[in-house]
Amino acid sequence: MLRYFPQRHQKVLKLSIPAAINSLLDMLQIITDLIMVGRLSAYAVASVGLGLQSLMFVFSSMTLLHVGTTALLSRFIGAGQRKRASTGLSTLFRFALVLSIPISGLWYLLAPQVYLWFGTAQEVAILGSDYVTMLTWMLPFVFVKLVFISALNSSGDTKTPMQIKIVSIVLNVVLNYLLIFGAFGFPELGVMGAALGTVIVNLLEFMVYGYLYIKQKTFFIPVWFYSKRLLLRALKVGIPASIERALSAGSFMLFTAIIAYYGTEALAGYQVGLRVEGVAFMPGIGFTIAAMTLMGQGLGAKRPDQSRADVILVLKYTVGLMFFLSFFMIFMPEKIVWVFTDDAQTIKEASLYLQIVGLSQIPLAFNFVLSGALRGAGDTKRTLRINLISLWFVRIIPAYILSWYFEDILFVYLAMISDTFVKAVWLWKTFDKGKWQKIRV
Repeated sequence: MLRYFPQRHQKVLKLSIPAAINSLLDMLQIITDLIMVGRLSAYAVASVGLGLQSLMFVFSSMTLLHVGTTALLSRFIGAGQRKRASTGLSTLFRFALVLSIPISGLWYLLAPQVYLWFGTAQEVAILGSDYVTMLTWMLPFVFVKLVFISALNSSGDTKTPMQIKIVSIVLNVVLNYLLIFGAFGFPELGVMGAALGTVIVNLLEFMVYGYLYIKQKTFFIPVWFYSKRLLLRALKVGIPASIERALSAGSFMLFTAIIAYYGTEALAGYQVGLRVEGVAFMPGIGFTIAAMTLMGQGLGAKRPDQSRADVILVLKYTVGLMFFLSFFMIFMPEKIVWVFTDDAQTIKEASLYLQIVGLSQIPLAFNFVLSGALRGAGDTKRTLRINLISLWFVRIIPAYILSWYFEDILFVYLAMISDTFVKAVWLWKTFDKGKWQKIRV
């Protein structure tokens, strides 16, 4: 089918479509827990949803690995330097493993406290603490796995992660069914069963990627070299992106605290709405991965004009896709939310959220693609500044004031999408100026 498209479109779509499918499946794998525990109670939904959101702090450190790996290796690949790219990958493998150990320890100790900080109901806190504690055991495997997936994407191989993810999400659904509900003689573990199934699947994924690497089934040469200089180059662009993600996670948690003020049903509805929206914009994130990769490869080949053209083409496809998906969020949210829960009040709250965010899907496409492209160019300090200023002064502070004044969650959500529109305009102006062409990684 792709052969009917122009050559440049084929290049973009061959990267973007598998990455988009993989990102969608990635989100589906995460929210499988939420969908299946939704049949237990609103407390189970709130506990798993808040636990998944608190994982954003862990993902912020993983952003360092994702952005650093992609920005560095894509330039080497664009320049035709396979051995150097392989050495960079080996270096980042080691760093990911070392980094995962203290973060896993901190997560194990601090994550259960999140439920107490938010003042959730006792039932939510008990279920959630068990859930996040179990997830700790998968973190070292997830860290190393992310480096390899980022490396594969940088080399233009987005099909392999997609194929592995298809198998793993089927396995995750099966394990959840067996362990949450105690089917076919398995123990009925409830929320803990959802966490255990997720841990098992991530361990198996790690083993598959390890096999592919050792057996030389990918672009990269298996080596065991360490280069401090290459690590520092990756950290140069990865650290600002990681700081941005960490501070954003903190900002989102404060935003969640504002939502939690409206009660367990509102919090559960918000969590369900977030996951549904996540499904909708995951294909957009897949296109973002393509934009980051094509940006780095073009700059590595000394073709910034090509990088710009590729990113704009990716942006056009992303806008079209997310505009299409927004119709479902705006006009039929209840039917979508029902998949996650059958609690009437939770469905009502989640539907309101989806209708509001459905209005911001086009600017959200700009945010994803352009921020990803700038990170691929190594311009992570600028994206850090844009994201933080907009988050605090357009979203968090106005949301708090509006919540206090009107005591209506609708105004909180309006502040949220205002942030999306402001960032879209700011990122476009930054990209259009072209200063990213002069950045060295």
